[in-house]
Amino acid sequence: MPKGPKMILQCRAVLLAACLAVSVHADQGKGKPSIVVRASPAVAFAPARIVATAEVTGGADDYQDFYCAKIEWSWGDATTSEATDDCDPYVAGQSQIRRRFTNEHKYELAGTYDIRFTLRQGKKAVGAGVLTVRIRDGNK
Repeated sequence: MPKGPKMILQCRAVLLAACLAVSVHADQGKGKPSIVVRASPAVAFAPARIVATAEVTGGADDYQDFYCAKIEWSWGDATTSEATDDCDPYVAGQSQIRRRFTNEHKYELAGTYDIRFTLRQGKKAVGAGVLTVRIRDGNK
């Protein structure tokens, strides 16, 4: 077993590594959340009704940029849907972001469409997710 200054340095290195590991674990979930978009079905025959879901994962529950953000769906066929929530003023540590959004859209024509979900604060996009759906010709 090392003695003297070498042992002290090794102990400091082990202690530092342990402190860093605890610090990293404590900070998980405190960064910016991410957005995952899903569609059901992801492939269908026209005309098709698609149900899209956007889920906000990770990050802090009170992430300010996502709190009471304007909701925007772009369907990839030159149409959009928008919504806003009526929210109480933001309070750090108390306000809760919404984590699940669902909307539906009907595609009349065959094609490949990018469904884009965006959260906005004013005109600034603060978070987004995208998914591609494929609509096949139902007459063939």
